[in-house]
Amino acid sequence: MKSLRIAQIAPLIESVPPAGYGGTERVVYCITEELVRRGHDVTLFATGDSRTSAKLFPMADRGLRLDGKQGASVIGSMLELAKVYHEMEGHFDIIHSHVDFLTFPFASLSSTPTLLTMHGRLDVLYLVKALRAYARLNYVSISNSQRRPVPDINWVGTVYHGYPPEYFPFNDSPSDYFLYLGRFSPEKKPDQAISIAKACNIPLKIAAKIDPSEKEYFREQIEPMLYDPLVEYLGEVSESGKIKLLKNARALLNTIDWPEPFGLVMIEALACGTPVIVRSCGSSPEIIQHEKTGYLCETIDDFKDAVESIGNISRHACRKDFIERFSCKRMVDDYEKIFYRLNASEARKTVSPAVPRNIVSSG
Repeated sequence: MKSLRIAQIAPLIESVPPAGYGGTERVVYCITEELVRRGHDVTLFATGDSRTSAKLFPMADRGLRLDGKQGASVIGSMLELAKVYHEMEGHFDIIHSHVDFLTFPFASLSSTPTLLTMHGRLDVLYLVKALRAYARLNYVSISNSQRRPVPDINWVGTVYHGYPPEYFPFNDSPSDYFLYLGRFSPEKKPDQAISIAKACNIPLKIAAKIDPSEKEYFREQIEPMLYDPLVEYLGEVSESGKIKLLKNARALLNTIDWPEPFGLVMIEALACGTPVIVRSCGSSPEIIQHEKTGYLCETIDDFKDAVESIGNISRHACRKDFIERFSCKRMVDDYEKIFYRLNASEARKTVSPAVPRNIVSSG
């Protein structure tokens, strides 16, 4: 197959890859590096402190969160999109955007095919309206469950995230602790993870970030629960620190209670051979195989039973499942097929921009 000229458009909140928390940027890094390895001509639009084998177009000096400039992310992304679609019109065979709805009006008027990977939850009123207004664009979901709020737009595929297996060392001799990893948020239910650990008398390590909007929640609801000998709070950890925690954990205790679109932490755990105990919601039934790579739970009692039964899960089976279903190679195989399909489709037809449908809506 011929090589393609591909633009990868990353968010500007974090670098590619991120130094710490930042799932989307880490996925963009894996996609970009594998596409370059396969011989494609890739241009990455991202922050200036990003690391890449592709051509880098820096659109901010460094990740905006590090500079306390999260509020500038919308304007920054608009300038980024203007660079791709206006100043560099005709430079690419495929544009792959990871910046969500801001891309819609640009992509709808461009003769270059755009693939939009939707990384977040979609059950938001005005996002649903925007997706339906631009229903003819080319969308990729990161799980089948992510599509439920808007099943009737032009979904061209579901592509599960993936990582290079060599990023994550397999460990068949873990320590005795369980791990909560992510961020402090009511929808992530960290309080339940702590309560379950205390009820089961198991050590729990917590590595989580605190967003500015969730400081009050952390201070009032979570911080008082951390003063227990079973609980060790580590703050936000580095990438190497995260991997060390994952590979040595007996299990990942993932008490989410929201329609998680994917959940990278689950495949990161599986890559290390670490089973996952998770609430059965959102994408988790697509990622975790019940009683094979972890446990899908409905109730708190289910979580407690899963903790007690975690020794029944084979860590080798977890690693094998990761390699078969969640490797970077498999992810980019899927994207590459879509890129070629969109490129061939565009070559066959006369350009007809996907103009938005009835953006203004009552109610």
